[in-house]
Amino acid sequence: MIKQAYQDFHISNPYEAFFKNASIGIMVVNKSGEIINTNPFLLTLFGYEENELNGKKIELLIPDRFHHQHVQHRDAFNRNPISRPMGVGLELFGKKKDGTEFSVEVSLNNYESNGEKFAFAFITDNTQRLNDKNEITHLNNDLELNVQNRTKELTRTLSVLELLNEKHAITLANQKAILDNARVMLYAMNENGLIQFFNPEAIRLTGYEAAEVVKKHNPTLFHRSIEIEVCREELFKQHKIVTTNDFDVIKQKALRNEINNLECFFVNKHKEEIPVSLTITPIKNKKNKIIGFMGVAIDISDRKKAEINLLEALNKEKKLGEMKSRFVSMASHEFRTPLSTILSSAYLIEKYTECSEQQKREKHISRIISSVNNLTNILNEFLSVGKIEEGKLVLHVSNFNIKKLIETIVTDLNPLLKKGQKIDYTHEGSEMIELDNSLLKNIILNLLSNAIKFSYENSMIIITSSYHDDEFVIKVVDNGIGITKDDQEHLMDRFFRGSNAVNVQGTGLGLHIVSKYVERMQGRISYESEINKGTSFTIVFTPSLLDVN
Repeated sequence: MIKQAYQDFHISNPYEAFFKNASIGIMVVNKSGEIINTNPFLLTLFGYEENELNGKKIELLIPDRFHHQHVQHRDAFNRNPISRPMGVGLELFGKKKDGTEFSVEVSLNNYESNGEKFAFAFITDNTQRLNDKNEITHLNNDLELNVQNRTKELTRTLSVLELLNEKHAITLANQKAILDNARVMLYAMNENGLIQFFNPEAIRLTGYEAAEVVKKHNPTLFHRSIEIEVCREELFKQHKIVTTNDFDVIKQKALRNEINNLECFFVNKHKEEIPVSLTITPIKNKKNKIIGFMGVAIDISDRKKAEINLLEALNKEKKLGEMKSRFVSMASHEFRTPLSTILSSAYLIEKYTECSEQQKREKHISRIISSVNNLTNILNEFLSVGKIEEGKLVLHVSNFNIKKLIETIVTDLNPLLKKGQKIDYTHEGSEMIELDNSLLKNIILNLLSNAIKFSYENSMIIITSSYHDDEFVIKVVDNGIGITKDDQEHLMDRFFRGSNAVNVQGTGLGLHIVSKYVERMQGRISYESEINKGTSFTIVFTPSLLDVN
């Protein structure tokens, strides 16, 4: 029986079998745009009977509104024929016999036979993969009937072709040219899975030469084992079928029309995974007996990349929307307090007109200055984040005295200290260093300001610095409210505020800026914290490794 099936598979020319059994529409057009040949699948796709399209213009299958544009495209293609692969991103439409329009994907190719030029197209219904599961199930149920009808048509056509030897030979040559130039992977197997045909696109896609696979391997050679296992489990759960080998899994799924435009991965000769849309259907002889299987695989790498890019863009847009929302919420809160202070103090200053009220005026002027400085600091933080995100943060390295810089910062921050708070600063090692003075100043200002804000009254804030053997270390330790374990994971994120710091003024940008400044100067930052016991930040720089570009 196996021997007879193998002989049946070779009775017909494999190109003819492909042309007639292909589960993809195939159409041949002459240079005048007249349809000279179609396969059964295309006729079914567009709703026509056998030979009904022969001699008709190809525009019959295109919506009326595109006729003029398509004639121009056809003339341009005849002047300069260029193959177009399946799924290049064009939005194309076909028109069925009853006038119904539907989305299609088209692979366009050309060949020459007996001195005459022809164009041929592979056409698939693009709406199928957009249908819901119930619709797909319905189409799959109808597929068996379509296969039977196509088999009957094939039997009748073969009987006619036997009487037309010369036309038969020309048809076979045309079909061979189509399959050899197709931009879809086509391969055929006998009933036991041994590959009998492997077209050029299959060679390109898998990296295997035809001689390496034909009559030597079955298609599990380029299937992912994990996907085979998933199909094996589905067969058992849905049909209670136990498979004995990997090809048996493919065979049983194909017999049930469950491999139809299935998105999966092929593994090529170089162990690279390629996403494909796969259809496997049975090949039957004149007696309607299954003698093998045909596989049609379309490389959908570009489509998958586009989907990934779209998903990434949507995620970025989502993050941007969340960031904008946090910004509006934070800005409305942080700007309101200093602006209210400025407004109320300006109003009260106007009321203090007597000389004896100078002290009150000075008090409110001081409040206005402090609020303006606060607004300036907030805006500077926004500008800094903008420069960081745009990659415009330029280093300006200079040689300066680090001890004097930190002492000046400590002195400037003394007016901000809470009742009983003190800052203790010590330095060890060399005092001269080459770094970006401005960025380092902002880092220290931010860490010390946070230590003051988040520490209790009557507490000590300790800052130390040391410079030995080309390693500069800064450490800031406070005795404040600390940071929860959950919050520490997001501490350097933009606009992040600790769950126990919502009532403390701030934009949530300071530590994000610090981390980026440290990163720009090739430094590293670490921290330790415990709730109600305090937080320590440690920053390490290696000045000799600093890259100013």
